[in-house]
Amino acid sequence: MRGTRRTRLCLAGVMAASALIATPAARAAERTDGHLTDLVNPFIGSQNEGNTFPGAAVPFGMVQLSPDTGHRTGYDYTQNRIRGFSLVHLSGVGCRIGGDLPVLPTTGDVTQTDYARYAAGFSHADEEASPGYYRVGLDSGIRAELTATKRTGVQRYTFPATDRANVLLNAAQALHKPVTSAVEILDDHTVRTEITGHGFCRDTGPYTVYTITRFSRPFTAYGTWDGSAVTPGARTGRAGAYVRFDTRRDRTVEATTALSYVDARGAAVNLRAEHGRSFDAVRHRAREEWERRLAAVRVRGGGPTLRRTFYSSLYRSFLAPNIGSDADGRYTGWDRRVHRAERFTYYQNWSLWDTYRTQAQLLALLAPREARDMALSVVKVDEDGGWLPKWGYGPVETNVMSGDPVTPFLTTAYQMGLLRGFEERAYRALRKNADGVPPAGYPGIGREANAEYIAHGFAPYVKDRPLAKMGDSDYHHGASVTLEYALADAVLAQMARGLGHEGDAARYAARARNYRTIFDPSTGFFRARDASGAFTGPPDPARGTGFHEGTAWQYQWLVPQDLPGMIGLIGGARAANDRLDSFFAYDRLLADPERTAREVWVHGDAYDFYNADKYNPMNEPDLTAPYTYLATGQPWKTTDVVHAALTLFTDGPTGMTGNDDLGTMSAWNVLSSIGLFPIQPGYDTWGLSTPVFDRVDLTLDRRFWPGGRLTVTAPGTSAADRYVQAVRTDGTPHSRTYLTTGALRSLRRLSFTVGPRPSEWGTSPQAAPPVLK
Repeated sequence: MRGTRRTRLCLAGVMAASALIATPAARAAERTDGHLTDLVNPFIGSQNEGNTFPGAAVPFGMVQLSPDTGHRTGYDYTQNRIRGFSLVHLSGVGCRIGGDLPVLPTTGDVTQTDYARYAAGFSHADEEASPGYYRVGLDSGIRAELTATKRTGVQRYTFPATDRANVLLNAAQALHKPVTSAVEILDDHTVRTEITGHGFCRDTGPYTVYTITRFSRPFTAYGTWDGSAVTPGARTGRAGAYVRFDTRRDRTVEATTALSYVDARGAAVNLRAEHGRSFDAVRHRAREEWERRLAAVRVRGGGPTLRRTFYSSLYRSFLAPNIGSDADGRYTGWDRRVHRAERFTYYQNWSLWDTYRTQAQLLALLAPREARDMALSVVKVDEDGGWLPKWGYGPVETNVMSGDPVTPFLTTAYQMGLLRGFEERAYRALRKNADGVPPAGYPGIGREANAEYIAHGFAPYVKDRPLAKMGDSDYHHGASVTLEYALADAVLAQMARGLGHEGDAARYAARARNYRTIFDPSTGFFRARDASGAFTGPPDPARGTGFHEGTAWQYQWLVPQDLPGMIGLIGGARAANDRLDSFFAYDRLLADPERTAREVWVHGDAYDFYNADKYNPMNEPDLTAPYTYLATGQPWKTTDVVHAALTLFTDGPTGMTGNDDLGTMSAWNVLSSIGLFPIQPGYDTWGLSTPVFDRVDLTLDRRFWPGGRLTVTAPGTSAADRYVQAVRTDGTPHSRTYLTTGALRSLRRLSFTVGPRPSEWGTSPQAAPPVLK
């Protein structure tokens, strides 16, 4: 065994050089001087279904003012016509939502009311974007510029000299499915709308947004439209409005649009609170906000492409969740009633199946004040509406995705110290969710298959079971749902124990082993079971029967709470390593990491993240999979796989790995680049792998992180010298492959020594991540 292991170490040391990390000469030429916002490219992910948006927003802002080209989620880099600049977008989601109130400047008579027909052509040669700012020249000769505050979008249009310069405000068309809309001209500066829509991946319940737009100067004319009928001079209408300006002497028109999910008064409150500054002043402030946010992480080393992809990922990690409360603290709760947030900001938009794995931890580290308010907002969803969310948009449950993602999201907040003073309130909501299902009258499904799971230890796979409520059904994904429930139980047991609820802790810890109930010894993989308990579906683990957006190959590693137990099921560490090597195509990876990433892991230029049977770096189930080697005695292979996967992030429009899912994939990039990754989502374990930068300085909030700063160093890290030789924590040798949150709190310096070939570091059984018991 010893000789075999040494042979593998030598083979690993000859991996071909990758462009992921620059040479020392290139690193010396690169500096961090200047604005970090200049390193961000908002167009990354705007092609091939990355579904990002290039428009203007501030960190976690209610408004994301961005162009819509006709793509279902907003902007597609391959399209060349803009239908309007609308207020609400979600970064990297897979289904249509938002796009409220597309606004477009035009000239001449208003004869078209369908934004697909009056859309304006544009060229990327006359388009630019940076954090908090977007500009484009339209074929009509109009220049459009966008910027934003927390609750408003600010537009500046520069028209040709004409007496018929129009701004069209389309209340009836959006990315979501319209229900009702109304528009009203209040005076010669102001337009108000009310828009109700529904949609997302299924026909979710309706929600309403209220807007008020204030122009910088009076209109010379106005009108509204219903359907295709345009009525000049009308002050009210159902579908849209136009306002007209004379730009023969002054060619510029500015407008500020405020948004509220509460009522028209809320939109007016937000307008008063955040209106009054010029476009340039708002743009400058937005840039400053982003500069401060990005400056929380300072990197040294790395080539220009690596740094651009890193800071662009950091930028996208701060786009969501979004402020949901108005400037006066009011918000619409999940009971559809108006509430007021006292001493915290209410947030909304919860892509929890995605974000619980990476982004929740990154925000707890870099934005703990906001992350605390986000966690409290999720608790308020339960207290206002009666149950915790699964995938929430605004005040609406969509029931998109499956399992129990809200539990690891909230237990992450608990483990990171964000719930101080609210621990028991959060725990009561989590316990109710873990032990029951929502009532029939509640729109959410919670743990839909909980009764069978608690009684028999698994969630059954019931093919074609009719949907009880809108969205997805846990019964359609019984195998992966069992794994997700078991993970949630494991981390909830740790929270229960920490709060002194020993009986609950023992009960949830026992349920955390339910992953074993779906292991099929005849195949050596997890497999769906039907309602009678029989294994069902094809035995081929490359098939996805009963697994949500994945296969048995991909989900076999989703047992971070008990990797030794899972490894034992499949035959021990040697068998697990052999299977991992097959899963990652490791031999091919050693020969050519970038090509393996793009031609073996990725299937097709469109980044289709559903058609892979083994490692899939483009979708959530495999985000922690590369770190499994930390538990099998071969931690150097984690670095090999992670660094190859990082090459999939590039600085062009196709530079995303699948959908970003509200910052999930971006956060994976940021954390993996730093060398510190949450390998047990919902708990406090951070896996270690080689950073891709020589030095990373994290500035931390002292109210949550007493040290106030963490410096991660890896001098000389490169494609050739990428293997951990030793780790030191504040100068003390550290032999384990992980750190705990408690250790991070007091840590000032995490130092990696790297070299050209694997070492003995982290290979002992004692170095492996802990089992959650």
